Amino acid sequence: MGQLSFEEDCLVRELDSRYYGFLDLSKSKNSEIKSLVQQTVANFQNYIANGQAHEMKNALDNKNVIQKYDPSNVVVEHMENTSSQNDEDTKILDKETNEKNFICDEKPQDEQYVNALCKLGHLHLLLGEYSEALSAYQKYLRFRENNYWTNHAFIYGIGVAYFKLRCFKWAIKSFQELLYLSPNFTCANEVHLRLGLMLKHCGEFHIALKHLQLSLLYTYPSTFSELQVKFQIAHLYEVQNKHKAAKDGYEFLLNEKNISLELKADVYRQLGWMYHCVECLGEKKEREANALNFLQKSIEAEPKSGQSLYLLGRCYAGINKVHDAFLAYRNSVEKSEGNADTWCSIGVLYQQQNQPTDALQAYICAVQLDKDHKAAWTNLGILYESCGQLRDAYACYLNATKQISFQSSLLRRKQAIRMKKDTIGLSKGLSQRITFLEGQLSQAPLPSITSKRRTLCSIEEAWNLPISLEMNSRQQQTAQMLPRQNTKQSPIQGPPPPYPHSQLSQSPIPAKRIKEDGSGQPDLMQNNIQTSSQHQNLINISETLSQRNFNTMPESNKISEQSVLDTFDDISNDIYKHNETIKLERLSQDALSNNLNEDSRHNKYNGGSTSDLSTTFKIQMDSKQLMAAVKLLPIDEPPVHCTILQVNAPPPSPPDCPPQKLTRDQLLPPTPSVHLENKKNAFSPQLQEFCLKHPIAVVRGLAGALKLDLGLFSTKTLVEANPDHSVEVRTQVHQSPDENWDTSQGKRVWACISHRSHTTIAKYAQYQASSFQDSLKDESDKGFPGSQAMSDSDSKDSVSNSNIVLKRKKHKINSKMLRFGTNVDLSDERKWKPQLTELQKLPAFARVISAANMLSHVGHVILGMNTVQLYMKVPGSRTPGHQENNNFCSININIGPGDCEWFAVPDAYWGGVHNLCEKNNISYLHGSWWPVLEDLYKENIPVYRFIQKPGDLVWVNAGCVHWVQSVGWCNNIAWNVGPLTARQYSLAIERYEWNKVQAFKSIVPMVHLSWNLARNIKVSDTKLFELIKMCLLQTLKNVLHIQEYVKSKGVEIRFNGRGKNEASHYCGQCEVEVFNVLFIKEQEKRHVVHCLSCALKLSPSLQGIVCLEEYRLSELQRVYDSFTLHRTQGLAYTQ
Repeated sequence: MGQLSFEEDCLVRELDSRYYGFLDLSKSKNSEIKSLVQQTVANFQNYIANGQAHEMKNALDNKNVIQKYDPSNVVVEHMENTSSQNDEDTKILDKETNEKNFICDEKPQDEQYVNALCKLGHLHLLLGEYSEALSAYQKYLRFRENNYWTNHAFIYGIGVAYFKLRCFKWAIKSFQELLYLSPNFTCANEVHLRLGLMLKHCGEFHIALKHLQLSLLYTYPSTFSELQVKFQIAHLYEVQNKHKAAKDGYEFLLNEKNISLELKADVYRQLGWMYHCVECLGEKKEREANALNFLQKSIEAEPKSGQSLYLLGRCYAGINKVHDAFLAYRNSVEKSEGNADTWCSIGVLYQQQNQPTDALQAYICAVQLDKDHKAAWTNLGILYESCGQLRDAYACYLNATKQISFQSSLLRRKQAIRMKKDTIGLSKGLSQRITFLEGQLSQAPLPSITSKRRTLCSIEEAWNLPISLEMNSRQQQTAQMLPRQNTKQSPIQGPPPPYPHSQLSQSPIPAKRIKEDGSGQPDLMQNNIQTSSQHQNLINISETLSQRNFNTMPESNKISEQSVLDTFDDISNDIYKHNETIKLERLSQDALSNNLNEDSRHNKYNGGSTSDLSTTFKIQMDSKQLMAAVKLLPIDEPPVHCTILQVNAPPPSPPDCPPQKLTRDQLLPPTPSVHLENKKNAFSPQLQEFCLKHPIAVVRGLAGALKLDLGLFSTKTLVEANPDHSVEVRTQVHQSPDENWDTSQGKRVWACISHRSHTTIAKYAQYQASSFQDSLKDESDKGFPGSQAMSDSDSKDSVSNSNIVLKRKKHKINSKMLRFGTNVDLSDERKWKPQLTELQKLPAFARVISAANMLSHVGHVILGMNTVQLYMKVPGSRTPGHQENNNFCSININIGPGDCEWFAVPDAYWGGVHNLCEKNNISYLHGSWWPVLEDLYKENIPVYRFIQKPGDLVWVNAGCVHWVQSVGWCNNIAWNVGPLTARQYSLAIERYEWNKVQAFKSIVPMVHLSWNLARNIKVSDTKLFELIKMCLLQTLKNVLHIQEYVKSKGVEIRFNGRGKNEASHYCGQCEVEVFNVLFIKEQEKRHVVHCLSCALKLSPSLQGIVCLEEYRLSELQRVYDSFTLHRTQGLAYTQ
């Protein structure tokens, strides 16, 4: 290829990932730019190939080098975790392998080579060559493993590549890191939108809503309109069953004057389908009329929408207007969508009209378009069984349950074959049906030529059966689309609409499946009277399986990943199409160049020059030197992310587990425990050293040694003291401690579901007492001989106890519900003075308030952390798996009379537990999970397991992962402590920063706490001193830089000060801690604090925003300079 001219070279140099979505190289007007990009790609590839040809052999021999993001691992993990696997994954893997072979693995000698890899990734991305882009990015990442986070355009690019290749786990990780590093990144609004969509797909609705709302705040050019984002927000409410909010959101959009016809069609479709499905929207007759009206309006707005026609047919079928339903289905088919759901519904109508042959043909069309269409296979099985063809019915039911595409990879097939029939998430009715047919077929005689002629042809014959002209014409229309359909369809029911319009003809999203409302179905069962009740059960199961009702979707948590992937593609392409002209006008070449040049300077400060920053800003500097250095920083761009970790530290992420392979005995370590004989033992320094040495420890006999009056925390005393005090109640399923079953799926899971409500101490006490009485009555009625062995206080081995319970209840997989009284606040000294006074008997390191406890220096109350909380339990009450807030230590005392069983994982393995949560589609921070022990053991993660008896104190060390279940009726009290050690402080700030990445609020304000520690204590531990001093350095530098920037905008900073015991401030938008410089804006008649980043989203010039200062700079400088390493013995404990 020829060399580029100077002008062409300058043009290509400007292009990077930030142009993605704005510069459409598929348009004819951009053909010249596309040609330049393609020529540059070829030049880069030749340069890389020629420059490294002699290293190729070494590279091929070095395949096992570990990479931070290994694309092949990503693809394999994605293949394992998605519910259906398509050919696209194989293509990704093949292309990545080719690219790896093309680009050698040997590290280059020059920077130009590495930068060429990143540029190659950008250009492939702009050309829409996502797997090639990912390969180039991966290679660049390999060489920049120690400072990749300085290149924000790279992180954005690799995030988009992951997003387009449907590797959502990695896309989310990349985008979260980008927002952590640069909240004001040029394309931050694009990042928030994609995060919102992916998190909505993952079921993280609260965080998804937060990101979608944040995407609306930016004033940056965008590839989506405000109304389209609001449409997604309304749909987010809909999938959460918040139907009123969803309805209000949709109606708001319809009242907008500038709404496009396409978006109006989507909104009408949503409203129509809601009225059809949601009973709370009115009487059935009125709802059906509204549904038909809205769907017809959707068709008027977008006549080519086959999806609206399909849903219209569903509504007609629901009110028994069969002819109108057929017409709507036929019109839908003629829109060339190739939608298997349409054919499935046509089959249902034929089946209801007692036309089994036509129904058979329609179902065959459906499963030919989507070989994993569970609903079509299930209904086809019902059809065959109603005609007495049990072998064909059995085959169809098996196809419905396998959920394995004919195009699936060998890996997926092997996994599915190993799965047992009763543990793959089947509905009970369908699995029972299969079992019944297996029994029938095992006793049935072999078919002979004298056998009665079959009503329908077999599946094999039907697959090649000549079909009617109508169906045949449809099949011809979709013949060319079958390969695409086979890669796009999903076997599991997907989310309800929206079905974005731009690519409906290419990648239709499955709609509700199977029959409507069950009407007419009993008639189909008349030929098989003996099994009619089982059939009816199966029909009901079929409806639940197939109907994508908004009521059932969130509860079953069966969102189809592949359907949402298609939705994302459609949304992205649709959004780009609708706004393309405006966007490219906004971002002309000059405008974009200016925009990106500014962002390049922004990156240079935050990223490229961090090595300079690390030499400029050191903890050895005094405040005057720090101020002088800050004045040299640029103020044309806002100060970037402030981290309290080390300068130039990478974005925080879960650690890898220790590599040492553990034996079975090491996976079940004995729990560190000590028995106290007297008060002297309790106050000995050795006790604190023992607790700090282990991940978790049990101090037995503490109450007796200190003569603690635990009766003050008994239910009887609590009721007498404050009967109307509030109790948060969690309704849970009673299960054995080492089991966690999903009864609807019939398998062990990680998700631990509980429902929140509130009551009072008096009312919960009544429930607790009645629960105990009922248990006594049940035991006496059963006369169970082992009841004495199950006594709470006598049980010594939690494993044996849980096994006994499991054997008694295993056949039921018990669905008994219980209520757990949690988070009872005991912070009010006026209400709980006797109880709080009694706890002063504890040794200093375990007290709620102590000079040696970091949390006592926060300066205000943090409920449940530096105050006492009480838990009121009945047997089976569960505290799901978690680490304590900001990794602080925890104290838990069992009041009795029953026991509690504890499980704990050392903090070094928390990254492994985090990965298992992700593997089980549960958020580690936001979700509620109860680990499956065998899963932990398989991942080489050790688990402590022990019984906490009345009077025992459990010390949970910093970062220890733990989960607890009550064995008997008991109360517990708990609070957090922060020993003054470098390890505790380090783990606290690491979690503080990782919480920012995860958009999770840190309820311990670590910056505010660090400044108070600097004021209040003298530190002799060198490591602890350096960590706190670094926090002071980073935050003071950020405060100074923010003030310089604000002054450059002409905004006055007013001194506000702080009130006594005033709580720390958090941003009202992103929930990060805001220290010293507060940006206040009135919202909905109240004044809301914002961080600088969110304030700039609301007003780029900061006009209309009040800037307040909490501390005078002179005070902060004095504290900073006065905080020095104390050389003699001080208050600090060292570790």
